[in-house]
This record gives sequence, structure tokens and C-alpha cells, in this order.
Amino acid sequence: MTGVFARDIWLLFGARSLRLFAYGILSVMLALHLASVGLSDRQIGLLLSGTLVGDAIISLFIARFADGIGRRRMLFVGAGLMVLAGIVFGLTSNLLVLAIVAFVGVLSPTGHEAGPFLAIEQAALAHITSARQRTSVFAWYNLVGSLTTALGALVGGQVIVALQASGSTPLYSYRVLFGVYAGLGVALGLLFLVVSPQVEVAPTQAGRASLTGLHQSRRIVYNLSGLFFVDSFAGGLVVQSLLAYWFHLRFGADAATLGHLFFWVHIVAGLSALVAARLAARFGLINTMVFSHLPANVFLILTTLMPTLPLAMAMCILRYCLAQMDVPARHSYLMAVVSPDERSAAAGVTTFARTAGSALAPALTGAFLSVGFLNAPFLLAGVIKIAYDLSLYFCFRDIKPPEEQTTSS
Repeated sequence: MTGVFARDIWLLFGARSLRLFAYGILSVMLALHLASVGLSDRQIGLLLSGTLVGDAIISLFIARFADGIGRRRMLFVGAGLMVLAGIVFGLTSNLLVLAIVAFVGVLSPTGHEAGPFLAIEQAALAHITSARQRTSVFAWYNLVGSLTTALGALVGGQVIVALQASGSTPLYSYRVLFGVYAGLGVALGLLFLVVSPQVEVAPTQAGRASLTGLHQSRRIVYNLSGLFFVDSFAGGLVVQSLLAYWFHLRFGADAATLGHLFFWVHIVAGLSALVAARLAARFGLINTMVFSHLPANVFLILTTLMPTLPLAMAMCILRYCLAQMDVPARHSYLMAVVSPDERSAAAGVTTFARTAGSALAPALTGAFLSVGFLNAPFLLAGVIKIAYDLSLYFCFRDIKPPEEQTTSS
């Protein structure tokens, strides 16, 4: 692919790199920061749930109007909300202010995408990519995000250790990184300013819309969203910030150890995306989503049974070798089965469902941790995710994207 399309793909990949690097930094220290300002385990869970609820609502609203108002404009607004969150979290320890800004700003307790970016970038990439290349592009898109999240987690952990070794308090070291987070948000906004108009949908296509922005694809998007909600609720029980906190409580893991763990976690998760693209081309998108995800959930459950930190970390890494293989397949499948003028809205609705599901779970995990049930979130998440995989397969195995229909005919 050449010309302006290739340029826009590189710019969108660059934007994802900056953003996921920032989220990687955040994932190591967000829960630790909240603990350092005096929040209890239950309060940390509630605040992280509020963060994800806010992300879901903001994402749905921005994605709903992105095709009409302009995808680039809405991406720029999202970058501004990221800057807001970084500045406020770096300046205050007031619980009420933190809760409000966590709700309206863009933060990622999970170490994965948050805010409106993913929905709009998915639609933009699908718009400038052919059906034959779509899954591969999404695989590389996922790889770029995983690698930069890994690097962010590694850098974040090392910076925290270095600052504290030089005499800084833990709270000061976390606030320095929130300043870095805000600066990366500024850079992200500047990058969106130079994306070309080619990523926008034609005005004539964006005219018909319901409250959610969907029309002919409404049923399939809502059905997928219901299943994605269940999967993300389960994933929200063990979001990366809380997973880091669990390793700290269970084994006494420090920030540097956690940074190294999540570095390798995201390395293997990112590389697995390339394997997912090859599997999808041979076995189909739905089969790839389901049969890569099922064994990952077994490793999630096994994590709780490990008696030592190295073994638990090994189970965590093995889980991520498979757990993210469904992501590029999921993105590609959604973009394939909806019409072009519904892509931002469809991605927005499914992102809302996923984020809303995640949002409900951290409060429950916080409650489990506060009464000493450290392993309960892992066991519950594994069982629910297995049920999701089986439901997805039996509900959608016969609904194929256009390129698979052509292959089978």
C-alpha cells in the first residue's frame, strides 16, 4: 500500500504506540499510587470501576458522532482528555477530585486501550485497507500496541525504582510519571492533527443513524456486544493494575519485578497477534477467536495454584501467549460484518460494552481482596471466560465475513 493511505496507517500506528506506551507506564503504578494516597483496597476497586465506566460513556459518545463530525476531531478530543487526567492525577491527592477526573478523563487501569481511540482508529484503518489485508493490518496494529505497552511497563517500573533509590518518596515518583503521561497525551494530539482527510467516511454514508449510530447492522452488533460485555466483565476481575497489586500482596513483588513481568507479557501477546492473522486466514476469524482463547483461560485459573512467584509469573506469561490472539480477529470480524458508515458507531458500541463490563468488575475484586480472598477473582474470571468462548462459537460460527464466504463458495 502506497501514498496517503500508507502514510495514514503509519500515523495511526504511531498514535497507538504513544498511547499504549503511556498506558503501560500507568498499569504498573496506578493502583500503587492510589494506595499511597491513602485509599483502601475497596476504594481502589471502586475508583478503577468509576474510571472504566467513564471511559465507556465517553467512548460511546465520541464514537457515535465521529463519522458525522469527523474522526480526526474526535481523536483530538480524546487526546485532550488524556492530558487532563495526567495533569490532575499528578497534582492532587483529593479523593473527590481524583474520582471526578478518573470518570471524565482517559486513564487505562487495564494496560490496554481506553477512551474513544480504538473504536475510531479501527474504523479508519478498515476504511483505508482492503478486505484481504484487514486482519493482517489489525494484527500488526495489535503487535505495535503490545510492544509499546510492554516497553512502557518496563520503563515505568525502572523509573519508579530509580527515583525512590535517589531519595524520592513513592508518591513523588508516581506523580512524575503522571506528568510523563500528560506529555504523551499532548504528543498524541499533535499526531492526530497531521492525519489526512482520507480516514473520514463520505458524508453521504453517515446520514442514516439511530441513537447509537447503527442501522442495518444493529442486531449483530448488539448480540456481539452482549457477549463482549460478559468477556470483559471477567477480564475486569483481573485487570493489569489489580493483577500487579495481586502479585504485590501475594508474593511481595516490587515495581521493578512487575515492570519486567508486564514487559514480557506484552511482548508475547503482541507477537501472538501475527500468528492469529495466519490462523484466521486458514481457519476463519471466529475459530481463531474461540480456540486461542479457551486454553488461555485455563492458564489464568492455574495462576492461583502456583506456590511461588516465578511459577505464577510463568502461568501469567503462558496465558498471554494465547489470551490476546483473539483481538485482531475480533476487530477484523466486526469491521467486516458491518457497513462502512456504521464502523465507528459499531466499534463504539462494542467498546462501550467491553468497557462497561470491565468497569463493574474491579470493585468486586477490591471487595475480594479486602477480605483476603486473593484467588477468587482469577477463578471466577476463568470460568466466565470459558462460558463466553463457547457461547461465541455456537452463536456466530455460521455468520462469516465476506472474504470467508468467497473462499467457501
